[in-house]
Amino acid sequence: MEAIDPAYGTGTLLLIAAGAVALLLFLIIKVKLHAFIALVLVSLLTALAAGIPVADVPSALSFGFSNTLGSVALLVGFGVMIGRLLEITGGAQVLADTLINRFGEKRAPFALGVAALLFGFPIFFDAGLVVFLPIIMTVARRFGGSILLYAFPAAGAFAAMHALVPPHPGPVAAAELLGANIGLTLIVGVPVAVVSWYVGAFLVSQFMGRRFHVDIPTSLFGEINGGRDFGEDGRSDTDGTPATGTTGTVTRTAPSFATVLGVLLLPLVLISFNTVLSTLMTAGVIEEGATWAEYLKLLGTTSIALLITVVVAILVLGVRNRPMADVSDILDNALGPICAIILITGAGGMFGGVLRLSGIGDALSGSLSNLGISLILQAFVISTLLRVAQGSATVALTTTAGLLSASVAAADLSNLQQTALVMAIAAGATVLSHVNDSGFWLVSRFFGMDVKTTLKTWTVLETTLGLSAFVLSLGLWAIA
Repeated sequence: MEAIDPAYGTGTLLLIAAGAVALLLFLIIKVKLHAFIALVLVSLLTALAAGIPVADVPSALSFGFSNTLGSVALLVGFGVMIGRLLEITGGAQVLADTLINRFGEKRAPFALGVAALLFGFPIFFDAGLVVFLPIIMTVARRFGGSILLYAFPAAGAFAAMHALVPPHPGPVAAAELLGANIGLTLIVGVPVAVVSWYVGAFLVSQFMGRRFHVDIPTSLFGEINGGRDFGEDGRSDTDGTPATGTTGTVTRTAPSFATVLGVLLLPLVLISFNTVLSTLMTAGVIEEGATWAEYLKLLGTTSIALLITVVVAILVLGVRNRPMADVSDILDNALGPICAIILITGAGGMFGGVLRLSGIGDALSGSLSNLGISLILQAFVISTLLRVAQGSATVALTTTAGLLSASVAAADLSNLQQTALVMAIAAGATVLSHVNDSGFWLVSRFFGMDVKTTLKTWTVLETTLGLSAFVLSLGLWAIA
């Protein structure tokens, strides 16, 4: 669905957007209205207030909702199945124990973050976060304390890689629009992402974890103790003795570290087929539309990659010591708790979609394209305001790059300066994640935080992450 011609001027549209966000926060925080209902209601009111024709309002509401669900529902569903199998069979405990033994107890959050940086190279933010959930929960239960100590280093790592490093779609699209070299953007983006993560996400997460105590949620995977003996119903005996199931005494043994690592690496490898081949096609190394490449890209589509991983996890984890009927029950029970998460995330996408279709983002970007300031600062400011206005980091990246493309072409910049601009735009597209961002709702619901706490923690962490990346982009701009 294309954006509708704005019915009002820029100032009025911005006031409508600000009022919509304020109303949404009031309904959720003060009135305690369920987030799903509040998001749909405010989306409807915003569409009407912004002048979207009444006949087009249903399409405008379903646009953002269906687009978000189309990408999130399958990822969350398959991801939570993988997570449940890892948790039930003790695989998450095996991986957590190995990480702790290698890095030490005090460095457990750092170990989770480093692992997420590696996994986040080809995997999108939401998919990586879902797959990592059981590992985060297992480590958090073992050592106690706020879930933020363990969850935010990993979530911040996925966010940094998704925003700053090709072959993720945002930085790739921005680099193409600005004429920046994709290879140089990759070479520069990796160290920028790592340093930004350490300063703006890891260190900040440890401070927040000590200041904000958020209990470890149990709704997704329950209080399962991995690595022991598991009964036919998937529950472990707390005393560590063999569990007795419906068919007699059955001893459950946890899978090996190599098996667990293989399951986790499988989507990484498959998704790499898609991202790497797409990059090579864009660069002209591989012929566009080559049949063999298209088949490999299909396997690397995120939802297909996770589907394949679920099937493999069922075979190597689930049915080792239990019948398929019990495995199906485990998977069925895993899907129940995520219904609210999926609906709320979809409604968050609906709200962001209405803001985009109403012309609020275009009106804002059009009024800011000639600010009379340096390109690097202009890139960050425009991207930040677009991110705040409509929620989507990818939209903010691509829109800002498109607005600046003519100015960049006329400025005759060096390759490193062009790459610095991509980093600055990505930094602006990262900051101030809030209620119109579907990722905000994923983090809020996965880690059991209310909206107020999520604003005080995740929004702040995303902002420090983005600001850290912007400072580094300024440094690149200065030395280029």
